[in-house]
Amino acid sequence: MASAVQVGGRVFIGKCVELVSMRLSASHVSIERSGRLIISNLSFALDAGGLLTVTGANGAGKSTLLRALAGLLPLAAGAFSCDGLPLDTTLATQAHYLGHLDALKSALTAEENLHFWAAMLGDGGLSPRQALAQLALAHVADFPAGYLSAGQKRRVALARLLVARRPIWLLDEPTTALDAQSQTLFADVVRAHLASGGLVVAATHAPLGIAGARDLRLAPAAVSRVASQPA
Repeated sequence: MASAVQVGGRVFIGKCVELVSMRLSASHVSIERSGRLIISNLSFALDAGGLLTVTGANGAGKSTLLRALAGLLPLAAGAFSCDGLPLDTTLATQAHYLGHLDALKSALTAEENLHFWAAMLGDGGLSPRQALAQLALAHVADFPAGYLSAGQKRRVALARLLVARRPIWLLDEPTTALDAQSQTLFADVVRAHLASGGLVVAATHAPLGIAGARDLRLAPAAVSRVASQPA
């Protein structure tokens, strides 16, 4: 069933997702890479509709944390959990992970790239054309991705969030290469996702411009860290 969420004067069309209220938690999590402790004794909890921004210096473990949440890295200690997910699913299968790379095939058009991801990820969301329109890219739907600017490629990658339904978005520097107008478009897309009951964990060096975000600042792994409350 289609649903509409109005954010900042714009209407976002999506598919209804029937979920009970979610809660994503990390309990005393430690993560090692190549024998080096990157994150130590980390705990946080994030409820449905919440945005957690992960900040810190280069090498503090922001990308490592997102990759571990996505199930791409093992934990040395502790655990992640997510209450309220559909039965027979896991945190990893219910999450979108958007890394530093845009993951686009240069020879495929913007629309064809999104058709691939929709088929790969399943659990239908918007059509590729609708998703591109949400990010003001309808005019380049038939352009090969290799012809697009860096900012346009990033927006096509972000449109992937809309072609397959996932309640949890794990985003690593999502606004890289985006100009001010595109950052505003992206913020509206995130607000619509949060308003529908989703949650977002985003590693970033710059504010995302979304009110109510909680901040988790990572430092060298020496002491435990607990996420702050919204300002």
